Amino acid sequence: MANIQVQRVTLHHVRVPLKKPFITHLQHVRERESILVEVIDANGTVGVGECVAFTSPWYTEETVGTAWQVLKKWIIPAILNRTLQHPDELDAALSIIKRNHMAKSCINQAIWDIFAKKMNLPLWQVIGGVSASIEAGIVVASSTEKELVEDIEMAVAQGYKRIKIKISLSSNPILLKKVIAKYPNTLFFADANGGFTDSTKQLLKDFDDCGFTLIEQPFSEHNNKVSALVQKTMQTPFALDESISSYQDVEEMIDQQSGKIVVMKQGRVGGLSNALRIHEQCTKVDVPIWVGGMIEFGVSKAFNMAFATLPGVKFPGDFSSSTHFWEQDLAIPNIDVHQGEILLPNIAGVGVSWNHEVIRQFEVNRIQFDA
Repeated sequence: MANIQVQRVTLHHVRVPLKKPFITHLQHVRERESILVEVIDANGTVGVGECVAFTSPWYTEETVGTAWQVLKKWIIPAILNRTLQHPDELDAALSIIKRNHMAKSCINQAIWDIFAKKMNLPLWQVIGGVSASIEAGIVVASSTEKELVEDIEMAVAQGYKRIKIKISLSSNPILLKKVIAKYPNTLFFADANGGFTDSTKQLLKDFDDCGFTLIEQPFSEHNNKVSALVQKTMQTPFALDESISSYQDVEEMIDQQSGKIVVMKQGRVGGLSNALRIHEQCTKVDVPIWVGGMIEFGVSKAFNMAFATLPGVKFPGDFSSSTHFWEQDLAIPNIDVHQGEILLPNIAGVGVSWNHEVIRQFEVNRIQFDA
Protein backbone atom coordinates (compact mmCIF):
# COMPACT_ATOMS: atom_id res chain seq x y z
CA MET A 1 0.00 0.00 0.00
CA ALA A 2 1.06 3.61 -0.53
CA ASN A 3 0.12 6.97 0.87
CA ILE A 4 -0.89 9.14 -2.11
CA GLN A 5 -2.23 12.58 -1.22
CA VAL A 6 -3.19 14.44 -4.41
CA GLN A 7 -1.83 18.01 -4.29
CA ARG A 8 -1.80 19.17 -7.91
CA VAL A 9 -3.33 18.14 -11.23
CA THR A 10 -2.32 19.69 -14.55
CA LEU A 11 -4.18 19.20 -17.84
CA HIS A 12 -2.62 19.92 -21.24
CA HIS A 13 -4.94 20.18 -24.25
CA VAL A 14 -2.97 19.43 -27.44
CA ARG A 15 -3.53 19.04 -31.19
CA VAL A 16 -0.90 17.12 -33.15
CA PRO A 17 -0.96 16.31 -36.90
CA LEU A 18 -0.47 12.68 -37.91
CA LYS A 19 2.27 11.83 -40.40
CA LYS A 20 -0.47 10.45 -42.68
CA PRO A 21 -4.27 10.23 -42.31
CA PHE A 22 -5.68 7.25 -40.40
CA ILE A 23 -8.65 6.02 -42.44
CA THR A 24 -11.61 3.86 -41.39
CA HIS A 25 -15.17 3.75 -42.69
CA LEU A 26 -16.15 5.72 -39.57
CA GLN A 27 -13.65 8.57 -39.70
CA HIS A 28 -10.55 10.03 -41.33
CA VAL A 29 -8.21 11.18 -38.54
CA ARG A 30 -5.68 13.77 -39.72
CA GLU A 31 -4.74 15.31 -36.38
CA ARG A 32 -4.92 13.93 -32.85
CA GLU A 33 -6.51 16.15 -30.25
CA SER A 34 -5.92 14.88 -26.72
CA ILE A 35 -5.68 15.68 -23.00
CA LEU A 36 -2.40 14.97 -21.23
CA VAL A 37 -2.46 14.64 -17.44
CA GLU A 38 0.04 15.09 -14.63
CA VAL A 39 -0.78 14.40 -10.98
CA ILE A 40 1.60 15.37 -8.15
CA ASP A 41 1.22 14.04 -4.63
CA ALA A 42 2.25 15.66 -1.33
CA ASN A 43 5.74 14.13 -1.56
CA GLY A 44 6.34 15.49 -5.04
CA THR A 45 5.90 12.20 -6.90
CA VAL A 46 4.59 12.78 -10.41
CA GLY A 47 2.17 10.46 -12.19
CA VAL A 48 1.19 10.73 -15.85
CA GLY A 49 -1.98 9.81 -17.74
CA GLU A 50 -3.53 10.32 -21.16
CA CYS A 51 -7.17 10.77 -22.16
CA VAL A 52 -7.83 8.87 -25.40
CA ALA A 53 -11.19 10.45 -26.32
CA PHE A 54 -11.40 11.80 -29.86
CA THR A 55 -12.43 15.25 -31.07
CA SER A 56 -15.88 14.07 -32.18
CA PRO A 57 -18.05 11.23 -30.80
CA TRP A 58 -17.43 8.77 -33.64
CA TYR A 59 -15.85 6.07 -31.45
CA THR A 60 -17.72 6.55 -28.17
CA GLU A 61 -20.00 9.25 -26.78
CA GLU A 62 -17.05 10.94 -25.07
CA THR A 63 -15.03 13.68 -26.77
CA VAL A 64 -12.00 15.74 -25.80
CA GLY A 65 -14.39 18.59 -25.02
CA THR A 66 -16.66 16.58 -22.73
CA ALA A 67 -13.70 14.94 -20.99
CA TRP A 68 -12.08 18.33 -20.36
CA GLN A 69 -15.24 19.62 -18.71
CA VAL A 70 -15.83 16.48 -16.64
CA LEU A 71 -12.22 16.47 -15.44
CA LYS A 72 -12.31 20.18 -14.60
CA LYS A 73 -15.72 20.36 -12.93
CA TRP A 74 -16.13 17.00 -11.22
CA ILE A 75 -13.24 14.53 -11.29
CA ILE A 76 -10.37 16.76 -10.21
CA PRO A 77 -12.33 18.51 -7.40
CA ALA A 78 -13.26 15.05 -6.11
CA ILE A 79 -9.63 13.91 -5.78
CA LEU A 80 -7.70 17.05 -4.80
CA ASN A 81 -6.24 16.67 -1.31
CA ARG A 82 -7.72 13.17 -1.10
CA THR A 83 -5.44 10.48 0.31
CA LEU A 84 -5.40 7.10 -1.42
CA GLN A 85 -3.70 3.90 -0.32
CA HIS A 86 -4.33 2.15 -3.64
CA PRO A 87 -5.49 3.25 -7.14
CA ASP A 88 -8.60 1.05 -6.85
CA GLU A 89 -9.91 3.48 -4.22
CA LEU A 90 -10.61 5.96 -7.01
CA ASP A 91 -13.77 4.01 -7.80
CA ALA A 92 -15.39 5.14 -4.58
CA ALA A 93 -14.12 8.70 -4.96
CA LEU A 94 -15.65 9.00 -8.44
CA SER A 95 -18.73 6.84 -7.97
CA ILE A 96 -21.07 9.85 -8.17
CA ILE A 97 -19.93 10.42 -11.78
CA LYS A 98 -21.63 8.07 -14.24
CA ARG A 99 -19.63 6.55 -17.12
CA ASN A 100 -17.21 9.13 -18.64
CA HIS A 101 -14.74 6.26 -18.72
CA MET A 102 -12.03 7.99 -20.74
CA ALA A 103 -11.99 11.01 -18.45
CA LYS A 104 -11.71 8.73 -15.42
CA SER A 105 -9.08 6.52 -17.03
CA CYS A 106 -6.39 9.18 -17.42
CA ILE A 107 -6.57 10.00 -13.69
CA ASN A 108 -6.57 6.31 -12.80
CA GLN A 109 -3.42 5.88 -14.89
CA ALA A 110 -1.63 8.76 -13.17
CA ILE A 111 -2.41 7.34 -9.73
CA TRP A 112 -1.13 3.90 -10.81
CA ASP A 113 2.10 5.54 -12.02
CA ILE A 114 2.59 7.20 -8.62
CA PHE A 115 1.69 3.95 -6.84
CA ALA A 116 4.31 1.95 -8.77
CA LYS A 117 6.93 4.64 -8.17
CA LYS A 118 6.28 4.51 -4.44
CA MET A 119 6.74 0.74 -4.57
CA ASN A 120 9.97 1.37 -6.54
CA LEU A 121 8.95 -1.17 -9.18
CA PRO A 122 8.08 -1.05 -12.88
CA LEU A 123 4.30 -0.91 -13.32
CA TRP A 124 4.23 -4.14 -15.32
CA GLN A 125 5.71 -5.99 -12.35
CA VAL A 126 3.34 -4.34 -9.86
CA ILE A 127 0.27 -5.56 -11.77
CA GLY A 128 1.59 -9.13 -12.21
CA GLY A 129 3.20 -9.06 -15.65
CA VAL A 130 5.19 -12.11 -16.64
CA SER A 131 7.54 -10.78 -19.31
CA ALA A 132 9.74 -7.73 -19.80
CA SER A 133 9.10 -7.73 -23.54
CA ILE A 134 6.02 -7.88 -25.76
CA GLU A 135 5.41 -8.58 -29.42
CA ALA A 136 4.64 -5.56 -31.58
CA GLY A 137 1.67 -5.19 -33.90
CA ILE A 138 0.81 -2.49 -36.39
CA VAL A 139 -2.45 -1.15 -37.82
CA VAL A 140 -2.79 -0.57 -41.56
CA ALA A 141 -5.51 1.91 -42.54
CA SER A 142 -4.88 2.67 -46.20
CA SER A 143 -6.94 4.64 -48.72
CA THR A 144 -6.18 2.46 -51.79
CA GLU A 145 -5.43 -1.19 -52.47
CA LYS A 146 -1.99 -0.26 -53.82
CA GLU A 147 -1.19 1.67 -50.65
CA LEU A 148 -2.50 -1.24 -48.54
CA VAL A 149 -0.13 -3.71 -50.22
CA GLU A 150 2.80 -1.29 -49.86
CA ASP A 151 2.04 -0.65 -46.17
CA ILE A 152 1.86 -4.39 -45.46
CA GLU A 153 5.15 -5.01 -47.23
CA MET A 154 6.78 -2.25 -45.17
CA ALA A 155 5.35 -3.61 -41.89
CA VAL A 156 6.64 -7.11 -42.64
CA ALA A 157 10.05 -5.70 -43.55
CA GLN A 158 10.14 -3.83 -40.22
CA GLY A 159 9.59 -7.11 -38.37
CA TYR A 160 6.10 -6.61 -36.93
CA LYS A 161 4.65 -9.87 -35.63
CA ARG A 162 1.06 -8.91 -36.38
CA ILE A 163 -0.68 -6.66 -38.90
CA LYS A 164 -4.24 -5.40 -38.46
CA ILE A 165 -6.14 -4.40 -41.58
CA LYS A 166 -9.18 -2.15 -41.56
CA ILE A 167 -12.02 -3.77 -43.54
CA SER A 168 -15.39 -2.49 -44.72
CA LEU A 169 -18.17 -3.40 -47.13
CA SER A 170 -15.97 -2.23 -49.99
CA SER A 171 -12.89 -4.29 -49.06
CA ASN A 172 -11.69 -6.95 -51.47
CA PRO A 173 -11.53 -10.41 -49.77
CA ILE A 174 -9.82 -11.97 -52.78
CA LEU A 175 -6.95 -9.47 -52.61
CA LEU A 176 -6.68 -9.83 -48.83
CA LYS A 177 -6.51 -13.62 -49.05
CA LYS A 178 -3.72 -13.35 -51.62
CA VAL A 179 -1.75 -10.85 -49.51
CA ILE A 180 -2.12 -12.86 -46.29
CA ALA A 181 -1.01 -16.07 -48.00
CA LYS A 182 2.17 -14.29 -49.07
CA TYR A 183 3.27 -13.89 -45.42
CA PRO A 184 2.61 -17.19 -43.60
CA ASN A 185 4.75 -16.23 -40.59
CA THR A 186 2.78 -13.05 -39.83
CA LEU A 187 -0.51 -12.87 -37.94
CA PHE A 188 -3.23 -10.85 -39.64
CA PHE A 189 -6.25 -9.34 -37.88
CA ALA A 190 -9.25 -7.71 -39.56
CA ASP A 191 -10.96 -4.71 -37.94
CA ALA A 192 -14.46 -3.89 -39.17
CA ASN A 193 -15.22 -1.12 -36.63
CA GLY A 194 -18.84 -2.31 -36.48
CA GLY A 195 -19.31 -1.77 -40.22
CA PHE A 196 -21.49 -4.82 -40.95
CA THR A 197 -25.19 -5.26 -40.21
CA ASP A 198 -27.78 -8.00 -40.26
CA SER A 199 -28.52 -7.17 -43.91
CA THR A 200 -24.83 -7.27 -44.93
CA LYS A 201 -23.68 -10.22 -42.82
CA GLN A 202 -23.28 -12.41 -45.92
CA LEU A 203 -20.54 -10.06 -47.12
CA LEU A 204 -18.72 -10.56 -43.82
CA LYS A 205 -18.66 -14.31 -44.42
CA ASP A 206 -16.58 -13.69 -47.53
CA PHE A 207 -13.69 -12.85 -45.19
CA ASP A 208 -13.89 -16.17 -43.34
CA ASP A 209 -11.36 -17.97 -45.52
CA CYS A 210 -8.94 -15.05 -45.98
CA GLY A 211 -6.64 -16.36 -43.26
CA PHE A 212 -7.36 -13.79 -40.56
CA THR A 213 -6.57 -14.84 -36.98
CA LEU A 214 -9.64 -12.90 -35.84
CA ILE A 215 -12.17 -10.28 -36.93
CA GLU A 216 -12.48 -7.30 -34.59
CA GLN A 217 -15.94 -5.81 -33.90
CA PRO A 218 -17.74 -6.95 -37.08
CA PHE A 219 -21.07 -5.52 -35.87
CA SER A 220 -21.88 -2.44 -33.81
CA GLU A 221 -22.06 -2.62 -30.03
CA HIS A 222 -25.86 -2.50 -30.39
CA ASN A 223 -25.94 -5.68 -32.48
CA ASN A 224 -24.43 -8.24 -30.11
CA LYS A 225 -27.25 -10.69 -30.78
CA VAL A 226 -26.53 -10.56 -34.51
CA SER A 227 -22.84 -11.02 -33.72
CA ALA A 228 -23.68 -14.15 -31.71
CA LEU A 229 -25.76 -15.63 -34.53
CA VAL A 230 -23.14 -14.97 -37.20
CA GLN A 231 -20.25 -16.16 -35.01
CA LYS A 232 -21.86 -19.59 -34.91
CA THR A 233 -21.64 -19.79 -38.71
CA MET A 234 -18.01 -18.66 -39.06
CA GLN A 235 -14.69 -20.26 -38.17
CA THR A 236 -12.83 -16.97 -37.67
CA PRO A 237 -13.31 -15.84 -34.05
CA PHE A 238 -14.77 -12.41 -33.33
CA ALA A 239 -12.91 -10.08 -30.97
CA LEU A 240 -15.18 -7.48 -29.39
CA ASP A 241 -13.95 -3.92 -28.99
CA GLU A 242 -16.65 -1.22 -28.74
CA SER A 243 -19.01 -3.81 -27.22
CA ILE A 244 -16.77 -4.07 -24.14
CA SER A 245 -16.90 -1.09 -21.78
CA SER A 246 -17.35 -2.91 -18.47
CA TYR A 247 -17.01 -6.14 -16.52
CA GLN A 248 -20.72 -6.76 -17.20
CA ASP A 249 -20.20 -6.44 -20.96
CA VAL A 250 -17.63 -9.25 -20.82
CA GLU A 251 -20.12 -11.44 -18.94
CA GLU A 252 -22.71 -10.69 -21.62
CA MET A 253 -20.28 -11.59 -24.42
CA ILE A 254 -19.52 -14.90 -22.76
CA ASP A 255 -23.18 -15.70 -22.07
CA GLN A 256 -24.38 -14.75 -25.56
CA GLN A 257 -21.25 -16.07 -27.31
CA SER A 258 -21.26 -12.89 -29.39
CA GLY A 259 -17.46 -13.03 -29.47
CA LYS A 260 -14.62 -15.24 -28.35
CA ILE A 261 -11.89 -12.68 -27.61
CA VAL A 262 -11.80 -9.38 -25.69
CA VAL A 263 -10.07 -6.32 -27.12
CA MET A 264 -8.80 -4.31 -24.13
CA LYS A 265 -8.64 -0.54 -24.27
CA GLN A 266 -8.13 0.92 -20.82
CA GLY A 267 -9.73 4.23 -21.70
CA ARG A 268 -12.93 2.54 -22.84
CA VAL A 269 -13.36 0.59 -19.58
CA GLY A 270 -12.44 3.42 -17.18
CA GLY A 271 -8.76 2.79 -16.51
CA LEU A 272 -6.19 0.21 -15.50
CA SER A 273 -8.07 -0.82 -12.35
CA ASN A 274 -11.13 -1.97 -14.30
CA ALA A 275 -8.93 -3.50 -17.00
CA LEU A 276 -7.25 -5.66 -14.36
CA ARG A 277 -10.64 -6.83 -13.05
CA ILE A 278 -11.64 -7.83 -16.57
CA HIS A 279 -8.32 -9.64 -17.03
CA GLU A 280 -8.98 -11.64 -13.88
CA GLN A 281 -12.48 -12.47 -15.09
CA CYS A 282 -11.28 -13.58 -18.54
CA THR A 283 -8.47 -15.67 -17.12
CA LYS A 284 -10.90 -17.64 -14.97
CA VAL A 285 -13.00 -18.68 -17.97
CA ASP A 286 -10.11 -18.95 -20.47
CA VAL A 287 -11.20 -16.05 -22.70
CA PRO A 288 -8.13 -14.56 -24.41
CA ILE A 289 -7.42 -10.82 -24.49
CA TRP A 290 -5.39 -8.59 -26.75
CA VAL A 291 -4.69 -4.88 -26.43
CA GLY A 292 -6.04 -2.38 -28.95
CA GLY A 293 -4.75 1.07 -29.80
CA MET A 294 -6.35 4.51 -30.01
CA ILE A 295 -3.85 6.51 -32.12
CA GLU A 296 -2.31 7.51 -28.82
CA PHE A 297 0.90 9.05 -27.58
CA GLY A 298 3.59 7.30 -25.57
CA VAL A 299 1.98 7.48 -22.12
CA SER A 300 -1.23 5.66 -23.06
CA LYS A 301 0.82 3.21 -25.10
CA ALA A 302 3.13 2.58 -22.12
CA PHE A 303 0.16 1.68 -19.92
CA ASN A 304 -1.14 -0.62 -22.66
CA MET A 305 2.26 -2.30 -22.91
CA ALA A 306 2.37 -2.89 -19.16
CA PHE A 307 -1.06 -4.55 -19.37
CA ALA A 308 0.07 -6.64 -22.33
CA THR A 309 2.64 -8.41 -20.13
CA LEU A 310 -0.18 -10.13 -18.20
CA PRO A 311 -0.69 -13.87 -18.72
CA GLY A 312 -4.22 -13.54 -20.09
CA VAL A 313 -3.08 -11.43 -23.06
CA LYS A 314 -2.61 -14.00 -25.80
CA PHE A 315 -2.10 -12.02 -29.02
CA PRO A 316 0.18 -9.15 -30.10
CA GLY A 317 -1.49 -5.79 -29.56
CA ASP A 318 -1.52 -2.47 -31.39
CA PHE A 319 2.06 -1.57 -30.49
CA SER A 320 3.98 0.34 -33.11
CA SER A 321 7.05 2.51 -32.70
CA SER A 322 6.72 6.15 -31.60
CA THR A 323 7.53 7.30 -35.12
CA HIS A 324 4.67 5.35 -36.76
CA PHE A 325 2.05 8.06 -36.19
CA TRP A 326 4.19 11.05 -35.17
CA GLU A 327 7.16 13.02 -36.36
CA GLN A 328 7.95 13.30 -32.65
CA ASP A 329 6.07 11.71 -29.76
CA LEU A 330 4.95 13.86 -26.84
CA ALA A 331 6.34 11.33 -24.35
CA ILE A 332 9.90 10.27 -23.61
CA PRO A 333 11.68 7.97 -24.04
CA ASN A 334 10.52 6.83 -27.47
CA ILE A 335 9.01 3.40 -27.96
CA ASP A 336 11.21 1.40 -30.33
CA VAL A 337 10.51 -1.90 -32.06
CA HIS A 338 13.43 -4.30 -32.45
CA GLN A 339 12.92 -7.50 -34.47
CA GLY A 340 9.19 -7.33 -33.84
CA GLU A 341 9.43 -6.86 -30.07
CA ILE A 342 9.38 -4.01 -27.56
CA LEU A 343 11.42 -4.14 -24.36
CA LEU A 344 9.66 -2.54 -21.40
CA PRO A 345 11.65 -0.10 -19.24
CA ASN A 346 13.07 -1.46 -16.01
CA ILE A 347 12.43 1.68 -13.96
CA ALA A 348 9.85 2.50 -11.31
CA GLY A 349 6.43 3.50 -12.59
CA VAL A 350 5.01 3.29 -16.09
CA GLY A 351 8.43 4.14 -17.50
CA VAL A 352 7.69 7.28 -19.55
CA SER A 353 7.04 10.97 -18.88
CA TRP A 354 5.68 13.93 -20.82
CA ASN A 355 8.15 15.92 -22.92
CA HIS A 356 7.16 19.49 -22.02
CA GLU A 357 9.41 21.04 -24.64
CA VAL A 358 7.55 19.22 -27.41
CA ILE A 359 4.14 19.62 -25.77
CA ARG A 360 4.51 23.42 -25.85
CA GLN A 361 4.62 23.28 -29.66
CA PHE A 362 1.14 21.72 -29.84
CA GLU A 363 -0.57 22.96 -26.67
CA VAL A 364 -3.80 24.91 -27.15
CA ASN A 365 -4.81 25.11 -23.49
CA ARG A 366 -3.46 24.27 -20.05
CA ILE A 367 -5.00 24.40 -16.63
CA GLN A 368 -3.59 23.66 -13.18
CA PHE A 369 -5.48 22.70 -10.03
CA ASP A 370 -3.95 22.93 -6.56
CA ALA A 371 -5.26 21.56 -3.28
